[in-house]
This record gives sequence, C-alpha cells and structure tokens, in this order.
Amino acid sequence: MPSCPICVSCQTVKNGRIHNGKQRFKCQDCGRQFVSQPTKKVIDLATRSLVDRLLLERISLAGIARATRVSEQWLQTYVNDKYAKVPRQVQVAPKKRGN
Repeated sequence: MPSCPICVSCQTVKNGRIHNGKQRFKCQDCGRQFVSQPTKKVIDLATRSLVDRLLLERISLAGIARATRVSEQWLQTYVNDKYAKVPRQVQVAPKKRGN
C-alpha cells in the first residue's frame, strides 16, 4: 500500500476507484483520500497567455477550451479568478476648470 502524501502514514486502505479507473486510497490516520500516481495536467504560461488573448476576441469558452486543449472547468475557474482581480470602481480624475 502507498503511504499518505499528507501525514506519510502507511495505514492506508483501498477506497474504490476514480472516474478513469485508478485505485483510490484512504489514510486511516488523517482521513485523506488520494490516488497513488495522479496525472494532474499543469497549464503552461504560453497557453495561459493564449487564453488571455482569445478571451478578448469574444470567442465562446467552449471554443477557447477546444482550441487550447484545456478543460472547460479549468477555463471557467481561470476566468472567474481573473474577473475577481478586476477593480470594481472606476477611478475618474476631476476636470480642471479654467479661470
């Protein structure tokens, strides 16, 4: 049995399978569920900059996800995070009035 990635305990048991058939394990010490060899895909900086440019072109999120080969779920989370960083109020400087 693999050891827990959080508490490094060897007290793990099988706990079913994930959507693609990989074995899921559960740590009996901390309760953490994990997969022994996860295949998490990291989105590189070039793809993120391409997504940023495509978002300005008024293309649907599904189209951007297909073109850049990222999941729609990742893309929606990425867009939501970018939107949350945008300031909510516009800063306007008052006009100078000539005398």
